[in-house]
Amino acid sequence: MELGREHFRAMIFYDFKSGLNQTQSLERLHRAFGDLTPSRATIFRWFQEFRRGRTSLRDEERSGRPATAVTEENIAAVEKMVRKNSQVTIKDIEAALQIGSPAVSKILHNYLRVRKVLSRWVPHTLTDEQKRIRVKWCQEMLIRFDGGKSRRISDIITGDETWIYQFDPENKCQSTMWIFFPDENPPTKVKRPRSVGRKMVATFFSKSGHIATVPLEEQRTFTAQWYTTVCLPKVFRKLQEWRPTTGLRGTILHHDNVSAHTANVTIQFLESTEVELMTHPPYSPDLAPCDYFLLPIVKNRMRGRSFSSPEEAVCAYENELTALEENEWKECFKEWFTRMQKCIECHGDYFEKIQ
Repeated sequence: MELGREHFRAMIFYDFKSGLNQTQSLERLHRAFGDLTPSRATIFRWFQEFRRGRTSLRDEERSGRPATAVTEENIAAVEKMVRKNSQVTIKDIEAALQIGSPAVSKILHNYLRVRKVLSRWVPHTLTDEQKRIRVKWCQEMLIRFDGGKSRRISDIITGDETWIYQFDPENKCQSTMWIFFPDENPPTKVKRPRSVGRKMVATFFSKSGHIATVPLEEQRTFTAQWYTTVCLPKVFRKLQEWRPTTGLRGTILHHDNVSAHTANVTIQFLESTEVELMTHPPYSPDLAPCDYFLLPIVKNRMRGRSFSSPEEAVCAYENELTALEENEWKECFKEWFTRMQKCIECHGDYFEKIQ
């Protein structure tokens, strides 16, 4: 027996008169008919119609509009609009062609077979030359460190700077919670802005774990002068405590290309030490361990927590760093070389979310 829309409307009407709610009706129909069951929106809409007193199960006549708006002319017109503007909305198409949204949806999905997807956000619009540089850098690093198997990876320390806030609101995913009843209203939560109280810190780590976090004190601007006279000396002292026999000998420093890192004073300072500088391709946060591993993980764990001062927030940030397990640091560096290979496979383009 082939069931039509009116058959299902009669069943929905029976459920309505029997005292069931929309969700119960949907569950009952789905148990009996599986994928043939009307959509949740359809069942909810018909419950509303029945509450308003409707008893007819047939489609109502629509005056001033043709029996069907899905014509060859309208299909061609919709295709032209979509090709001209890929962000055109269903409402825009309705207004332009004077047809209803069901007809527009049918043309888009059944005839043109298009679907709307979210744009992929990228840090920068890469030029062909920048993509070439990214590929070349990845190839050189994979060769130098034997695809991530070299012992010299343990000599790499990497770091970056970031703001730590007194309060950073949690995202919507972190606010989800279980509810026990299908008809229970979703919880509400007041949206709070990010706190203006903040402090910048520089964090450095290696495959073995966290080395040092240096807060920016007595100034608001991160400069090469502070980086070479305060930050790096403190990091290097901590590193020497870790490795009292070898000191800085053999150490490889990795950081990105912000101006304080590439300034002449920074280059000259590093040349006066036993530390080797590891290059980094421009506009490549997807190839920087701090950006794809450390900061997202730690800051995500701190979201939604309120601190009495920026200093307390920094203390909590350092506690989260020390709470990271040894295998997490190792996996970070393992992923680094996997990302290099992905970058090569994508011909230098950003590869986040690309399978």
